Amino acid sequence: MTNDSESHDSESQRAADLGDEAEEAVAVPRSRIPELLHAAVAAVGGVERPGQVRMAEAVADAVDHGEHLLVQAGTGTGKSLAYLVPALAHGDRVVVATATLALQRQLVERDLPRTVDALHPVLRRRPLYAMLKGRSNYLCLHRANEGTPSDEGEGLFDPVDALGGPTGKLGQDVLRLRDWADETDTGDRDDLSPGVSDKAWAQLAVTSKECLGATRCPYGQECFAEKARERAKLADVVVTNHAMLAIDAIEGAPVLPEHGLLIVDEAHELVNRVTGAATAELTVGAVNRAVKRAARLANEKAVDALQAAAENYHGLMETAQPGRVEELPEYLAYAVTAIRDASRQVITSLGETRDKGLSDEDAVRKQAMASAETLHETADRLLEGSEYDVVWIERSDRYGLGTASLRVAPLSVSGLLREGLYKERSVVLTSATLKLGGDFNGVAASVGLPSETRLPDVRTAGDNPEPGPGFGEDAVPHWRGIDVGSPFKYPKQGILYVAKHLADPGRDPERPDMLDELAELIGAAGGRTLGLFSSMRGAQAAAEAMRERLDHRILLQGEDTLGELIREFASDATTCLFGTLSLWQGVDVPGSACQLVVMDRIPFPRPDDPLMSARQRDVEQRGGNGFMAVAATHAALLMAQGAGRLVRAADDRGVVAVLDPRVETKRYGSFFRSSMPEFWYTTDRNQVRRSLAAIDASAAPVRPVVKRG
Repeated sequence: MTNDSESHDSESQRAADLGDEAEEAVAVPRSRIPELLHAAVAAVGGVERPGQVRMAEAVADAVDHGEHLLVQAGTGTGKSLAYLVPALAHGDRVVVATATLALQRQLVERDLPRTVDALHPVLRRRPLYAMLKGRSNYLCLHRANEGTPSDEGEGLFDPVDALGGPTGKLGQDVLRLRDWADETDTGDRDDLSPGVSDKAWAQLAVTSKECLGATRCPYGQECFAEKARERAKLADVVVTNHAMLAIDAIEGAPVLPEHGLLIVDEAHELVNRVTGAATAELTVGAVNRAVKRAARLANEKAVDALQAAAENYHGLMETAQPGRVEELPEYLAYAVTAIRDASRQVITSLGETRDKGLSDEDAVRKQAMASAETLHETADRLLEGSEYDVVWIERSDRYGLGTASLRVAPLSVSGLLREGLYKERSVVLTSATLKLGGDFNGVAASVGLPSETRLPDVRTAGDNPEPGPGFGEDAVPHWRGIDVGSPFKYPKQGILYVAKHLADPGRDPERPDMLDELAELIGAAGGRTLGLFSSMRGAQAAAEAMRERLDHRILLQGEDTLGELIREFASDATTCLFGTLSLWQGVDVPGSACQLVVMDRIPFPRPDDPLMSARQRDVEQRGGNGFMAVAATHAALLMAQGAGRLVRAADDRGVVAVLDPRVETKRYGSFFRSSMPEFWYTTDRNQVRRSLAAIDASAAPVRPVVKRG
């Protein structure tokens, strides 16, 4: 066990010992929210912000009136405490869903323990909290002890050394996981340090479909996943992720305990995460895997039918061209139909056959059944051809050279979210970037909150003073949107520079004038540059060019782990870090190591992106502006997040440089500018170089970042 997990483990144990305490919770009057917030902020050693107080009061109001709330809270606001305090004072169970592991750990290991301690004297109780993830995030004791690995693990311990131990990395990792199973209290993959590869973890983890079930599994009483669910049932606050939220709200599978308040943090990621959870894929590998698993128990006729379907599909996918498929061509529909029908035969056969001579028969059957059922569901969905789905062929190195897969995703998740998210509880969605183009309407619509049900941002004394009508099938999702600002003085701390003199970017990532501009900006800044590129090709081309022209060290995403690259970047002022989409969000490097953030171009979706282009066309067919609603909104959200990498502390200063003149020269440029923090704006290249040089000259020394672990 790592020390990092001790805090939430102790709370989990307390939840098990004091399960009845959660039922005694009584709501604290709304008038005491500022007092509680003050105590919590003091406990974490923070400074109370006006925006933080306003957000806490708005969350309390939303709960009291049975409404939904969108809150834009800029970096440094302290939004975690601003929603945790009214949530704990609410008295009902609260679910907090985040997009990233980092925020989940921050909440459970730092914010919640301190907040609970601070509020205990006022609440006269100690609220309980727990973290809950999908089953595959927890080590399976049955797999660890009975040794039923996934099929990718065959030959796991060959070859062996002189003592009979595995020499391969995969085998060594699996042995370490088995040892860890005897030591860990949580079985949570994120508590394992150092970690292991996905392939190694898959040997000792199961999906919900592969699980034998607590009552049938010999390790059901000790199961880590079941214990996590039990802790969640006793907790006042359950911290989970967007994917679990999607399963609970959209798929109708009750994986979260009942709750009266849902808080969605990092809400700008919700649509992407829900889309991912609702996307299915028919790969050659998945079909072959199902054949292999079925062969151990299903009858020969059913397995042969699935094998033949797999071979036919493989042959078609070798030559399939990537792109959207509006209607499956006859030959492809025939292949998918064969997979669907054969997988149904396998499912039937698995339910009828028994082999007492097979070791661990139940686990083998469950694994085979899970693969066959997933195949059948995906194939059936592809053949159904719903107008609400988008189907496309995707070619990726993940599937091996020369192969492709069929994918299907919802055209929109707004309707799914509107039906599944808002009817049973108040929902608070918060992020540093929810206002795009100056208002909340675009983001609100994408998460299922239509503009016609929006309420005024500010509540007045006579504005629905009584609690709202509650929730139900016919309830209208009334919502408010508020921007509580940021404690940072953006116009004085940062400059937004658009290189108006450059040529409009084309499809070629090698833009000589852009590279000249980039080199001059980095030189003026003395390094200290985070380069955000819209494609990996663009990042690689820029890194290669800058390494030839400059003496500064250029780190490139993919050449080391992301965590190590960020650590090195934050530890050396002269170093630059270039990368693509995952760097646009979540990178937190306060101080003088990052004083120039460069965006090479507006990060519009690729024109050949099947899902985005389908969504854009759908908006246009309904009379809307598809470009602004889809492509521009997607790009503006990324640019707002990217610009947010610059100012992370009250004394940070620097420049956000956009090397795409369209932000100034096109009509839609104002939409992007108004979506970013209110930096001082200029297109004067000489002024920016002087400013960067002055900031570099007065910068405080960079403090080396100590490597953890």
